[in-house]
Amino acid sequence: MAAGGLSRSERKAAERVRRLREEQQRERLRQVSRILRKAATERSAEEGRLLAESEDLVTELQGRSRRREGLKRRQEEVCDDPEELQRKVRELASAVRNAKYLVVYTGAGISTAASIPDYRGPNGVWTLLQKGRSVSAADLSEAEPTLTHMSIARLHEQKLVQHVVSQNCDGLHLRSGLPRSAMSELHGNMYIEVCTACTPNREYVRVFDVTERTALHRHQTGRTCHKCGGQLRDTIVHFGERGTLGQPLNWEAATQAASKADTILCLGSSLKVLKKYPHLWCMTKPPSRRPKLYIVNLQWTPKDDWAALKLHGKCDDVMQLLMDELDLEIPRYSRVL
Repeated sequence: MAAGGLSRSERKAAERVRRLREEQQRERLRQVSRILRKAATERSAEEGRLLAESEDLVTELQGRSRRREGLKRRQEEVCDDPEELQRKVRELASAVRNAKYLVVYTGAGISTAASIPDYRGPNGVWTLLQKGRSVSAADLSEAEPTLTHMSIARLHEQKLVQHVVSQNCDGLHLRSGLPRSAMSELHGNMYIEVCTACTPNREYVRVFDVTERTALHRHQTGRTCHKCGGQLRDTIVHFGERGTLGQPLNWEAATQAASKADTILCLGSSLKVLKKYPHLWCMTKPPSRRPKLYIVNLQWTPKDDWAALKLHGKCDDVMQLLMDELDLEIPRYSRVL
């Protein structure tokens, strides 16, 4: 006799019974699922009895269906009609004028006009990968700041925006003329490599992508520091990593800005990553003392219910209307310094 009092043959028999029950349960699940896909008027009496006998399975499958539909709706892009968008932009303009300390959070959606793909839109990187489709690498070094990037730079210049917290690694905020001190690039900058052997860390801002040879947990670029000869590393923070570099991540400035903010404007971010950073949302403060939140995005975000206003529109369209409302000219980008 083996431990537990069952012989080997008895254990095998018990395992066969368990597998048979599991297969019967799966078959019942398939049958109920097929019946539920039919209209109620098309179901036979026998199918109706099967549903009545499978109440738990019916509840489970209906719950799965609701979750799928909810996820599908969240991925859909919604556009406000022109009059509604204009009305919302007037409200946003008033908030910008009256803000004492405005912080802007930006995501991939502000760079799509520069032919840089976003992540969760209909043609986003993650969306395509989930569908099993390939994603081509764009030549990001040729990308130029969008109307939104240039508008943010002008708003900062006019002291209407105090700080920018970006999830993007494309370096376009820097190219727009926004000062380094006024931004936190939480996930790094693909055009900056650093020497961590130097104190303080020595930075090299390049005109080419420094991440060609780097990857998750592998950050050395293959180049060396002109000062000490140490190995240079990129600044990118991959999924599953915790960023430790002072610059260009500039976490200290991001958290300080959030603590001072009375208004936060989120542009082109799904907020699925940013929501995981409670310090950026002042969650330790009572709700009445947290910053007023304004969101510009075509899709659902997990912060929609917290927002004072949600604008469903493309970032460039909204920012063009906003700058017109504020009577501010949007500077043109020039590659010539």
